[in-house]
Amino acid sequence: MEKNQDKATEKQEWNKFQNSTEKPSTPDVKAQDKSMKKEENVTPPPKATTPATTKPKSAEEEAAEQKAKRRKIRQAKRLSLIGAMLILVAIVASMAIWGIMHLRPADRTIQGQADCDVVRISGKLAGRLVELYVKEGDYVQKGQRLAKIYSSTTDATLTKAKEMKNVASSQNLKVERGTRYEIIESARKVVEQAKSAKQQAIAAEEITRKTFERLDNLFKEGVVSEQKRDEAKAALEAATAAVGTATAAVETAEAQLEMAQNGAQDEDKAASRGMENVAQATVKEVEAVLEDQYLVAPCDGEVASIYPHVGELVIMGSPIMTISQLDDMWVAFNVREERLNDLVVGKEIDVMIPALNNKEVKMKVFHVHDMGSYATWSATKAYGDYDSKTFEVKARPVKTIENFRPGMSVILK
Repeated sequence: MEKNQDKATEKQEWNKFQNSTEKPSTPDVKAQDKSMKKEENVTPPPKATTPATTKPKSAEEEAAEQKAKRRKIRQAKRLSLIGAMLILVAIVASMAIWGIMHLRPADRTIQGQADCDVVRISGKLAGRLVELYVKEGDYVQKGQRLAKIYSSTTDATLTKAKEMKNVASSQNLKVERGTRYEIIESARKVVEQAKSAKQQAIAAEEITRKTFERLDNLFKEGVVSEQKRDEAKAALEAATAAVGTATAAVETAEAQLEMAQNGAQDEDKAASRGMENVAQATVKEVEAVLEDQYLVAPCDGEVASIYPHVGELVIMGSPIMTISQLDDMWVAFNVREERLNDLVVGKEIDVMIPALNNKEVKMKVFHVHDMGSYATWSATKAYGDYDSKTFEVKARPVKTIENFRPGMSVILK
């Protein structure tokens, strides 16, 4: 009987617990409470270990307890994080104070860069790059052929200039030689004809003069009439005029002959020679441009860069390639003015080259120059500090350094 009563009591308590858990949760209960309820629904009911008089907790009480636990956990985490941050700040501050008190600033490293003179190869001829005789990295000698540029337009211009020179030369030769032989002979014949006509006019004048004198005597004797005498006088005057005309014709013919024999005037000859010289200068100008169709090295050095490819068009003056003069290497340092006391022109300095296994060499300063206002270090304090300019210091190796290349870093010791 007692066993049956205990079972009935446990059953009543289990039903009450299920009814209390099936009620809707309050808005304050979170997803964790819901998962706990599901787990309680799946697990079998525990056996009653407490007296029948013990009353189970409600869902609101359990949710409040869970919320209080989570609040305590968050507070504990926040306190531990704050403590860790305070400890870290204290460590950093102590290290900074120790460094300020015990450490000394190290000397500033001055780093430079190796460089050399670079020559840009370009030409006066605009055309197409048809051939390259070298490649990047080749060492070339002064006068060595580097590339070829072809221009059909310039070739045509040269042909035209040569033809114009030939025309000017022919014209000048014509002027220098004078009048043609046939023209001179024709002028000579004209002179002879004029002289013959003059002789005939003189002979006619002589006859008419004698006739006039006889008729004039007869007129004085009263044998002939005055009209006959006047006619003879008119004939004499006409003959005299004919002699003058013939004389003038002879003089004109002789002048034409002399002009033909002398040729052109000195001014015409000078103008003709000038035209020939102009044509010759035009030919030389075009030939000078065509000389640059073959580009040659102006100095010894290494081909650093080649810009166009074979087949591309290049304009006048555009760089085709660059040549580095490796025989004249130098290093440039950018140094603030307060450190220039040890870097005067002519002084030897010790440097280290990291790229050559930290090789230490000596160099000699040969150039110190102000870099301008853009490289000025400005003071940040109104008092107790000053602006410092930056200078470019260049130095050459005292001895030739093997495998020393442009662009390598150099450390000033």
